[in-house]
Amino acid sequence: MKTLAELTPHVGDSMPYLYDGSSNEGLRVCSVYAFHLFTDGPGEMEIDGVRYPIGNRTLVFLRPGQPHAFHISPSHPLASHNLYCDLWNDRAPVSTHRTFIYAPQPFRLPEQSAAEPCAELGGLPGVFSLQPHPQLYDAFLHIVKLYNELSFYRAETVNSLLYAWMLSWHNAVHARRPRDYRIVRLLEQLETNPERRETVEQWWTLCGLKRTYFHELFLRETGMTPKAYQHRLWMRRALHLLQESDLSITAIAERLGYPSIHPFTRHFSAYYGVSPKQYRLNPRRERADGPETPGGGP
Repeated sequence: MKTLAELTPHVGDSMPYLYDGSSNEGLRVCSVYAFHLFTDGPGEMEIDGVRYPIGNRTLVFLRPGQPHAFHISPSHPLASHNLYCDLWNDRAPVSTHRTFIYAPQPFRLPEQSAAEPCAELGGLPGVFSLQPHPQLYDAFLHIVKLYNELSFYRAETVNSLLYAWMLSWHNAVHARRPRDYRIVRLLEQLETNPERRETVEQWWTLCGLKRTYFHELFLRETGMTPKAYQHRLWMRRALHLLQESDLSITAIAERLGYPSIHPFTRHFSAYYGVSPKQYRLNPRRERADGPETPGGGP
């Protein structure tokens, strides 16, 4: 079983397209992997007989040989950025000469892009909104732009960027993302000022919630208790200060609100597996995120 880290992408073509409800948008299959990023809506996309709504920043991901159709009103055409690629074979890519077969012809393609067994790739959705992920939206447009503009090292550049984009998309699909606006607003403030040692009581007051409901909502939205999340904020900030500043360990402990160096050292050592002094002498990147499992914190 392959992983996404083993992808070897090749972008064979990229182009803007205006879907206007014409006959060539009916049921068909393509010989390669295809991305369609729509910049408007509404409309509908049919994949394997199931219809999905199309809105602004809707991403459609099609596999080789997958039956699909575009259901667009002629009175409201939709623009899309289309990208055609191989994902497992950059040495003999099919995407440089892709083919389509339209219904009612039998869907028997003479040649298709290579496909490998990969649960992670199979888990990526056929339709996904990039509206909550502006960085992914911008990065995709950047790949399209470079494909059309670069004269030198185009393949090396866009193929590498597509590889990174696929891994980032996988993270976005599977990462827990808070959606409640009160928790989102609180987390933005906490991430901006991680050294502020506010109490959890101040958190639920800021959110305008009662204690019990706030704790339930915070755990549901983040997967962590408030105290565990707060502790992670302090430990990450401590890591950055050890890496990027010349403050003494005592000064770092004071900045983070610890009464002395001793509880700070104890917490840091338990979180990262090394003392602050040892980390500063020999930083280890694989320890940078620390444990992510929910818990109550110290």
